[in-house]
Amino acid sequence: MNELKAFPYQKVLILGLAKSGTAVAKLLHRNGIGVIVNDLKTPEEDKNVKQIRDLGIQVIVGEHPLSLLDDVDAVIKNPGIPYENILIKTALQKGLPVLTEIELIAYFGIDQVVGITGSNGKTTTTTLIYEMFKREEFPAALAGNIGHVASEVAEGMKENESMIIELSSFQLLGVDRFKPRIAVLLNLFEAHLDYHHTIEHYQNAKATIFKNQTEQDYLVYNADDPRIKQMVKPASSTLVPFSREAHVTTGAYCKDDVIYFKQEKVIDLDAIALVGAHNLENILAAVAVAKIEGISNLTIQAVLGSFTGVSHRLEFVEEVNGRLCYNDSKATNILATTKALNAFNQPVILLAGGLDRGNEFDELIPHMSNVKGMILFGETSEKLTRAGKAAEVEQIQTVATMEEAVQQAYQLSAKGDVILLSPACASWDQYKTFEERGNMFIDSVHKL
Repeated sequence: MNELKAFPYQKVLILGLAKSGTAVAKLLHRNGIGVIVNDLKTPEEDKNVKQIRDLGIQVIVGEHPLSLLDDVDAVIKNPGIPYENILIKTALQKGLPVLTEIELIAYFGIDQVVGITGSNGKTTTTTLIYEMFKREEFPAALAGNIGHVASEVAEGMKENESMIIELSSFQLLGVDRFKPRIAVLLNLFEAHLDYHHTIEHYQNAKATIFKNQTEQDYLVYNADDPRIKQMVKPASSTLVPFSREAHVTTGAYCKDDVIYFKQEKVIDLDAIALVGAHNLENILAAVAVAKIEGISNLTIQAVLGSFTGVSHRLEFVEEVNGRLCYNDSKATNILATTKALNAFNQPVILLAGGLDRGNEFDELIPHMSNVKGMILFGETSEKLTRAGKAAEVEQIQTVATMEEAVQQAYQLSAKGDVILLSPACASWDQYKTFEERGNMFIDSVHKL
């Protein structure tokens, strides 16, 4: 088991339990670091609270006493906790470092890190890269926002093993020394503004992925995204572009229905199993990383020829009496839903709605020409109804449950249509996670 090296903090406040907070508390304790854990909402009887207390670690739940900051020299917070939190604001005023657990990777001495971030496509790209490493028999471990606590993964990694890590803006805001050898910037648009408040703040968080890179490192970036192109200009790393639109001969690109890397043919587009034009960006980014790492074209072709996607990301569920049902519950913003809609030429019955973050859905309207029906749910039903009417959608209905949504979608559909769950909203008004929402959709489809 790996140990932290030259970790500069002697006593750390862990803010927020959940999966990552629990893992970090145990990890720091194993490394002889003093730990205090604080969580506002977790009850005293929670099993994680008991486990941590059994280790002799102090745990305070149900309140945020400011006195907790008197005896610590750093805070490691759950990425989702906003910076308006009273403990975070006070810690920053005191000059205490406020970190996320991603920062711990810098103290495990892991050199081979591939970090992937962007507004959309992170999980698909991360999984593709990991599958290419695995098929080439390069030792690699998945970590980060994809569901594996990165510091916990780092603690158990073997020598010469690479970490393939999905990174959110929330995680990247809390890093200081963390540096991937290969950073991937997929795209950038207005998202999570309830957390970041401005697009500039969001963009700066994403840019943290390459701030510590040197010319020995690589930055794979989307040359079709104007914001990304502007962002990477100050980077010290070796720039490797990818593009669907231009022949970027220093990176990965498409030409005559073929993917190339630096003018070398890699794979024909018609040999790729993953559907959706938007996934081509993810594929190009993965190809660029694979070629930088020396992975063979045969391996790239084998993975792209068989990989059909990850759960809840434009996931094909079932054909029901000629209707094709797709689960895109991970589409928690407008851009993700527009990309899902653009993946189909057939008539679509769109299931959408969820948490109201204050935005309207006018940006969906130009992409709804093939939407013949909408089944809406959650807090944003009225706003999505307005967008649907503006797009002249024939049938718009509002329902209370996912099972009802699927049943109504089936009634509105005909043979050859697509029934698509692509909510354009977060799930937290009705579900704990987008996975729970997607699983409800899958179960309801199977009941048909």
